[in-house]
Amino acid sequence: MRSKRTLKPGDPGTQKFLHRYGDALVCVRYRYDVASGTRVTTVELVVDTGPWKQSRQRIPHNKTVQIRVDYAETQLRSLVKKAGGKWNPEERVWELPYGEVKQLGLTERIVEDQ
Repeated sequence: MRSKRTLKPGDPGTQKFLHRYGDALVCVRYRYDVASGTRVTTVELVVDTGPWKQSRQRIPHNKTVQIRVDYAETQLRSLVKKAGGKWNPEERVWELPYGEVKQLGLTERIVEDQ
């Protein structure tokens, strides 16, 4: 089955569905089945809304991220170096793969403005 048209509420061809479903209507789709020669009309509806808190995006383990480590934190700096971290003098941050940052438990130190 092939979707030929997707219409937004208010477009011609959606009036009776808009009258029936009101603000819950998201779109109307017309699908065609070439084999049987039939047209199927489908509607997409909003059935529930509620609060949503956006979670952090999933970061791939091999993506290089920047973290802050203070100059006085010599032991932590040593751990970051052993994990393959590289110092970026222009940004004054350490750069290493996210997987290593997570393993070291330093995710709260990730610099967000990358």
